[in-house]
Amino acid sequence: TYAKMATDSLSFDIDSPRWDQSTFVGRLKHFLNITDPRTVLVPEKELDQAKALVESCRAGLVPPGSSQEQLLYAKKLYDSAFHPDSGEKMNLIGRMSFQVPGGMAITGCMLQFYRTVPAVVFWQWVNQSFNAFVNYTNRNAASPISLRQIGVAYVTATSAALATAVGLNLYTKRAPPLLARWVPFAAVAAANCVNIPMMRQQEIINGITVTDENNNELGRSRRAAVKGIAQVVLSRIAMAAPGMIILPIIMERLEKFTFMQRIRVLHGPLQVLLCGGFLLFMVPAACALFPQRCSLALADLEVELRDSIMAKHGDKVPYVYFNKGL
Repeated sequence: TYAKMATDSLSFDIDSPRWDQSTFVGRLKHFLNITDPRTVLVPEKELDQAKALVESCRAGLVPPGSSQEQLLYAKKLYDSAFHPDSGEKMNLIGRMSFQVPGGMAITGCMLQFYRTVPAVVFWQWVNQSFNAFVNYTNRNAASPISLRQIGVAYVTATSAALATAVGLNLYTKRAPPLLARWVPFAAVAAANCVNIPMMRQQEIINGITVTDENNNELGRSRRAAVKGIAQVVLSRIAMAAPGMIILPIIMERLEKFTFMQRIRVLHGPLQVLLCGGFLLFMVPAACALFPQRCSLALADLEVELRDSIMAKHGDKVPYVYFNKGL
């Protein structure tokens, strides 16, 4: 039995990516796996068991009788529910695996209830509250943020979303109906540009930990933080774009049919379901746009950090690496 455990632990590296993370397709397969919305239904006890199994594998002890399928499933549950930096269990609402059920309900309602200012205000507030949970949960855990900073980020992002949504809503009163349907996306994009940098401001102020290729710490970099956060902002906008741009066109066409005019009460549920269809693919696709383990050329680092690395390692470290968050 112990011989088998030793053999298995040598032949299977649980942290080795199943797919090539240097390619978009490889990253897409990875995120299709860990953003699987079915994992939100997994009981807490099973998640804790998956974490224990992953940690025992990392320690070089694969439990007897464990198949590779069991180990891969445990890693899937671990990646979906536990933070990659801290290893702590993430709150359910903030997990990327909750983006489809949570996002489809909120996005569908934003697209359905866009005609009146009170409805716009309410659903943009709900969306920014949801985003605040997601952004805080998926931050770089090595950079702590205070409750006051979280509050300022939340209020600022919500204000940006509401100002954009209400302003454009009033501006498009005399515009073609389709433009009014695109107002929620403009508000979401504007809020993402504020919410994420504000929620992760400590990373920009103090920098984030960068390592060499072998995960040896080299220092903290503000430029690395800016690059990582910028990529996350673009990913989040890309995540929302297809559903919030294409779906309004579809609904605009459908609502001209007589049968659709007879079932107005079902327009909301229909938009929610269609949003779910878009998000089912776009959540992993948007997460896969950029590598999770981001890199930055040594020449692009701050002068002080670059000089420090070169003094210790010479030209042996052409790139530094860091977790950009999600």
